[in-house]
Amino acid sequence: MLLDGKRLLVTGALNDRSIAYATARLAQQQGAEVILTGFGRGLRITRYLAEKLEPACDVLELDATRPEHLTAVAEELDRRWGRLDGILHAIAYAPPGALGGNFLTASWDEVGPAVQVSTYSFVAFGRAFAPLLAKAGGGSLVGVDFDAGQAWPGYDWMGVAKAGLESSCRYLAHALGGQGTRVNLVAAGPLRTVAATAISSFDTFEAAWQQRAPLGWDVQDTSVVARAICALWSDWLPAVTGEVIHVDGGAHAVAGGAVR
Repeated sequence: MLLDGKRLLVTGALNDRSIAYATARLAQQQGAEVILTGFGRGLRITRYLAEKLEPACDVLELDATRPEHLTAVAEELDRRWGRLDGILHAIAYAPPGALGGNFLTASWDEVGPAVQVSTYSFVAFGRAFAPLLAKAGGGSLVGVDFDAGQAWPGYDWMGVAKAGLESSCRYLAHALGGQGTRVNLVAAGPLRTVAATAISSFDTFEAAWQQRAPLGWDVQDTSVVARAICALWSDWLPAVTGEVIHVDGGAHAVAGGAVR
């Protein structure tokens, strides 16, 4: 029971193939109490998924772009639990005009939301939930990443937003380190989630991983990422912060064009 007694907030559960859903399910199996968040048209889906968990869990409304939502969720968690042991930030979005080969033509009206949702909201989480994490002795904030060390065709401004996310992780780890909060990212290999459907060049990603990952890579298997997130939430990595943990079969370590 790696997470026995932990109280966790999980964002981004949009279907049963999502990283967030796999992580929430595994966390429960490891002894944690979980609350999911959703908003807008996806809120109904998140509530349906929450009922499928064992045990079923509650869902709080949280639009990461609305400060009043962050405040309300923090207040509700303080009322219910009085602390927060861990958070999963599994939130990213870019308008179609910021993806699909539109890097040079995307306007700020398209780029701005990508940066706000995919990058800035991670810092906003750290600010809003820091007091609750401190009450748990520091706690652990984990975000979902896609390695921003290279430019990927069609990923465009989302790649830039992910690079910003990685930098934000380091700065947030520094800002919250004094209260004992660990801040890390898990850079997952390409997975066929809801987010992947927005990337027209996803097949290129999949082909690259099939060629380069020394351990191989299954684009359907979210459980390997869920395990890494749960490990970062646990008490077994007390001195790890500011890191980007690659869960990608090792593809990030192998040069492009190399064949396993």
